[in-house]
Amino acid sequence: MRGFRLVRWLAVAVSLAGVALPVCTAGHPAGRRAEAARPLVFAGPAGHDGRGDAVGLSVPVPALPAPLSLLAPPTVGLLSNATTAEGVLAATARGARYVEGSNVLLLPSGRWRYLPDGGTVSMVVPPGHPAARRQIERSRAWLAAGTVPGRSPARRAAAGRALLAMRALLRPNGALAAGWTAGWMYSWPRDSAFVAAAFAHTGHDAEAYRILRYSAATQRADGTWEARTKLDGSGPPDGRRWQLDASGWVPWATWQWYQQARPASRRARLSALYPMIRRAADHVAGSLRADGLPPASPDYWELMTATPNIGTAAPLLAGLNAAADLARETDRPADAERWAGAARRLSAGITRAFAPLGYRRTVDGRAGHDSAVAFLAPPFNAAPAGLPQALEATYRALLLPNGGLTPGNDPMAPWGQNAWTPSTAFFALAWAGTGRPAQAGRVLDWVLAKRNPLGELPEKVNAAGTPSSVAPLAWTGSIVVLALVSLDGPGLPTPPRRP
Repeated sequence: MRGFRLVRWLAVAVSLAGVALPVCTAGHPAGRRAEAARPLVFAGPAGHDGRGDAVGLSVPVPALPAPLSLLAPPTVGLLSNATTAEGVLAATARGARYVEGSNVLLLPSGRWRYLPDGGTVSMVVPPGHPAARRQIERSRAWLAAGTVPGRSPARRAAAGRALLAMRALLRPNGALAAGWTAGWMYSWPRDSAFVAAAFAHTGHDAEAYRILRYSAATQRADGTWEARTKLDGSGPPDGRRWQLDASGWVPWATWQWYQQARPASRRARLSALYPMIRRAADHVAGSLRADGLPPASPDYWELMTATPNIGTAAPLLAGLNAAADLARETDRPADAERWAGAARRLSAGITRAFAPLGYRRTVDGRAGHDSAVAFLAPPFNAAPAGLPQALEATYRALLLPNGGLTPGNDPMAPWGQNAWTPSTAFFALAWAGTGRPAQAGRVLDWVLAKRNPLGELPEKVNAAGTPSSVAPLAWTGSIVVLALVSLDGPGLPTPPRRP
């Protein structure tokens, strides 16, 4: 969801570059990650020996000159050697599929395309090539070292692909790219928190902890985070306004990791993260107004609101309860009581201000329904009174003819007819956590049915019901994995709310 200013900038950039590109802003909201422009044609990478295989559109986006890198077509898949990645674009993917359990492509010719260890440009090699085979075996071993959720073969296949995609988007330093197309190749603390939780609940402790360590390293001194950072951790790529909700999401993700981490070492490793938790929770507690609510802040739409919004208040409540429980675990009773008290104030404020409105987006009553109502459900928060009805009403209000959900129906944010897969998948997770597995399953199966031909989960589904924008999207993959974990067993844990 990127802003109208970026659309105007792209038009200027294209004009200067002498490239003909139609630009349309109709029905496109301001905010995060606008859908990428139509595909351009690029020369194939040097040294490519495809011998009749599709070439020319599977190049690392950073290799393209700025500003044209922002005009690159969106990815439909990923090649990865566990230290870097290369986007796969539509022309390369046509007729191809992944070798099972890997990020190696089986091309229509029968040859393999893979990203060599230590390399940055893919190669096309004969099937069974030793180096590519070793990479496949490592990927399969990584999946086998954890768990792949899903009670049916189709769901397990989708979960396995989502896990491999998230692994491919994770950098060695713990930065997690939201996607592998220009504009998405940054680390959002919100997306990263969900992926850390998904890794923790599928037995990939090292990856989860690496993400949390990156979050600690990039936290600002006041306990907040930039909206997003460059993947090298050097700071934000622009002046996009920071969002307060990260100070809730990161403690929540740390708590989820802690529930699954090995008991023998988790307290020692938590000690390294605890200063991050303290700064985040203290900032949140100190930010609460007299009515118990946080100040207005951009929400996950990355749009500012004039009054407090549910997309910020709900994750902050989850984060405060998580931080308080982590403080108890580490024998810090003063911290625990301070943050639990703040959580009680915030919970009461949400009940007073949002509940009478059916938990709509803002407390001023001027906004519409918001998919972020799902953040009040497990595994984030114990569901408050009236939430089941609010979930049902919100789902019906946001449902599009293609079967997916728009993020919200706020008249000030015209989302158009694209369904957003994270917003839709929120409801699968919420209904799985509130004892409605059949409803959760129906929503989840719709999302899984919209994977692209490579099996990747896209950011959007267009009005015609086909995958759109970037794929894979780490955030959608993580929500899907968490929903499957919840449906497979007794449900995901929720930070406790202390009276």
